[in-house]
Amino acid sequence: TLQWETLGKQFVEYEQVAPFLIPEDQQRRLLEFLPLFLKAWEKSAGVIIFPNIQLLASEVSKLLTKEIKRNLNGKPAEEARLALEQMLQQKGEAGDGHLLLKSVYLLSQTDLRTVWNIIGSGLAAALMQCLYLFFTVPLKKTSDDAEASQDDAHTQEMLVKIMLNMYKEEQGVEELLAADKLQSLIIATASLWDQCSHSWKVPTGRVLRTIAKAQTKNSIVYLQAVDCIKIAVQNLFTLADTLPAFDVCEAASIVLCFVKDSYPVSSALLTEFENNDGYQLLLKILLRCEGLQQNEGDPYLDEILDMLTCLTTCGKTELKVSGNIVHPQLPHFDFERTRSSGMTVKNLQPFQVLQCIFQRSNDEHLCGRILAAIGTIWAWDRVNFFLLEWTLQPINQFTDIIHFKPHPVQVQFFRLVKSIVLDLSYVPHEILKKVQYLIKENIVPFCTLTALQCLLSMTQKDLLFSDIFRDSGLLGLLLALLRKEAKILRKSAGTHLPGLKEGTEKELNVVMLKMVAALTARSVRNTVVLKDYGMVPYIKIFLDDECYRSATLSILEQLSVINYEEYMSIIIGALCSSTQWELHLKLDLLKSLLRILESPKSHSAFRTCSGFNGLLSLLSDMEGALQDPPSGQWTAVGQNCILELVFYTLQGITAALHLDPANSNFFQRNGLFEKMAEDLGSLGCFWTQGERQIPVSLEKKRTFAEFLDAAFCSSEPFPVWLKNCIWILNFLDCVVKGTLHQESYFEERKPEMGEESRDDQEAPQAQKEHPVAFKRPGNKLPASAYMLWGNPEEKLEMRDCTIVHPGAVCVMVRLLPKLYKQGHAQLSQEIQCALVDHIQSLVKSEKSRQVMCESGLLSTIVTSCQDAFCNDSHPLHLPLTRVFEKLASQAIEPHVLR
Repeated sequence: TLQWETLGKQFVEYEQVAPFLIPEDQQRRLLEFLPLFLKAWEKSAGVIIFPNIQLLASEVSKLLTKEIKRNLNGKPAEEARLALEQMLQQKGEAGDGHLLLKSVYLLSQTDLRTVWNIIGSGLAAALMQCLYLFFTVPLKKTSDDAEASQDDAHTQEMLVKIMLNMYKEEQGVEELLAADKLQSLIIATASLWDQCSHSWKVPTGRVLRTIAKAQTKNSIVYLQAVDCIKIAVQNLFTLADTLPAFDVCEAASIVLCFVKDSYPVSSALLTEFENNDGYQLLLKILLRCEGLQQNEGDPYLDEILDMLTCLTTCGKTELKVSGNIVHPQLPHFDFERTRSSGMTVKNLQPFQVLQCIFQRSNDEHLCGRILAAIGTIWAWDRVNFFLLEWTLQPINQFTDIIHFKPHPVQVQFFRLVKSIVLDLSYVPHEILKKVQYLIKENIVPFCTLTALQCLLSMTQKDLLFSDIFRDSGLLGLLLALLRKEAKILRKSAGTHLPGLKEGTEKELNVVMLKMVAALTARSVRNTVVLKDYGMVPYIKIFLDDECYRSATLSILEQLSVINYEEYMSIIIGALCSSTQWELHLKLDLLKSLLRILESPKSHSAFRTCSGFNGLLSLLSDMEGALQDPPSGQWTAVGQNCILELVFYTLQGITAALHLDPANSNFFQRNGLFEKMAEDLGSLGCFWTQGERQIPVSLEKKRTFAEFLDAAFCSSEPFPVWLKNCIWILNFLDCVVKGTLHQESYFEERKPEMGEESRDDQEAPQAQKEHPVAFKRPGNKLPASAYMLWGNPEEKLEMRDCTIVHPGAVCVMVRLLPKLYKQGHAQLSQEIQCALVDHIQSLVKSEKSRQVMCESGLLSTIVTSCQDAFCNDSHPLHLPLTRVFEKLASQAIEPHVLR
């Protein structure tokens, strides 16, 4: 602060004596003062505390202007340019020019009033003259001195920064009008781009773009009076034939900045540009940009495209168009509400340039940028889509040629088409007809695929499209194509024939199936069309391939709405005909079955189509699958996957029995609970060798709920076979309560397109472990599992548990003796006792005992647990006797006790 105060006093002294000094002495005193000023600035970290800063800026700028004019006066261009360079770069005693330049550079960054003083000194016009010389007169370097080159760059940076600070102000632009160098420089960029100083190209572009943004009414009149834009366009036509495309883009973008940025003030330069074939020039330049290397000239190419996009809104009056809204339309579409006061299209000529480029070019970047520009115009105002489509029909016309474009452009185009429906809520019927024709012709499979994915997104938005695409014939077309593919698949029968589809064509089949699934979803009429086409036998062929399966099941599930029996026949038949190793196919079929069984109307069809026997046969097919250690081909199959299949099988049975007395009576009457017990007992985790159980004394006795928690939620080691047994008993406990079909223990599997169908590969290698939700080493038990047994006091030990399916208790009793295994005698006996206690807790109420008696639990205890029941020394004798006594007290008929 003290140093600045001292400088302030010195400058006041200079002000007082300056009027009495000759110019040379004034200049000398000011030049002596400036080093002190710069030194103070450096020491104060760029903070200037100087009361007379505007006057200082004015004095220094005037002196710099005087020095520039002195070096330019009467000299040829090359000599003047060299003199300027030497003046501005010299340091030391002879470096007055550099000292002045640096001082003005610092002062121009302070405040606006200081900048106005610098502008008022005449420096704006002087520096424009300097810039013209630096740009148009390249100097031949006589030395490769790196230090000199660095000085050049520093000097250039200061000069450019001063000009940018001055020319971004309207006053700075007005100062340029007194000389002719502004229009000369603009024309020079359009004619001498290949001959100018290379190091000054970018700085000149920066300065001219800054001036363009600050144009005034006077500057526009000035440029128009000298035909600046007209001459520049004519020169650019010449350059466009000779220069590389990216160079022409850079030069043209500068000229176009003056056209675009002047429009808010006056339309004169735009009119001049249009009257002199400016748009034809841009079309010529942009078409030359085809095939440019990535990022080569991109900033200037993108700048031209952006400015062309902006010029579409530059017009005096709004377009007057009247379009014919074709119906049907989406319920919430209202054309009048699309009108707004946003940026609407008023000038079609620049858009015609964009449209023409897209039609004539196959360059990925160029076409992609034009599609992005169209999206931008739509985003400015929703009505712009209609203004353009009802006049120039760009999207309609692009649809005819889109299959010629690169794949990324096709994707971007159909994303744009999709936005018409999703964002504008408008159904473009004419465009959709052309897209449908594109799908029918299938000239380029990738384009067909992308088009169909676009229509799929629309179909999923609103049910209206189910009617539109049926009436247009798209549904019939897809069914005919799928029939053809199904016949090929049927002939292949697992072999790889030449006609089998791979890659894009296979993915196209997937999307066709998804499209049919979307068209039939919630549309009984479309489902009837599918059935009337005789497509059901062909659709089910796609079940075998995992890529096709999800969409195929969706179609078949929709078929169930009109015919449950046909759906059940297909699904149960597919389950029964699947091979022992097609576990993923079985899982997907079971999940589909569960979705349909949510409707009580499907239960009768399930029973009449042998659904119960079909599901139990799945358990039979897994005999020995859960042995520990696994044996045979089961060694390649994850036991988690086996457990998942057991779970969904039992879940399907429970769902079919749920609140359905007819199915429950059928299942009980035909001894299917006994069959279930037999099949579960043969899985391999339950012991079947009939070993005599040796009584052991139990150190601790846990409840069934505590056992479950210990087996899956603690670090206590449990053999794998016992964990699997506990899971199955857990499933059965849910069957007893009729809740298994509501449980969810396993995470959904989501096969991706492109992943080879695992069911079609070699059987053992095909089976990979599913990610499952229950606890395995390193996995956390899910909340849903805790919910099942949760707090023992609240769940398994509740006083009056409702028994929905008593036959499942009999299954648990039949499995009880098979929980014993030598080598784990104590653990086996402990879980047996826990299970018996749990069964006893289920029959505490009079109602539950009566239900269990009617289900035959008494005889099941006697026949299945005879050794334990009739042997006083057996560890299970006492708990089983207690259960028997409770049930016997409820048995009314004497023959039951006998």
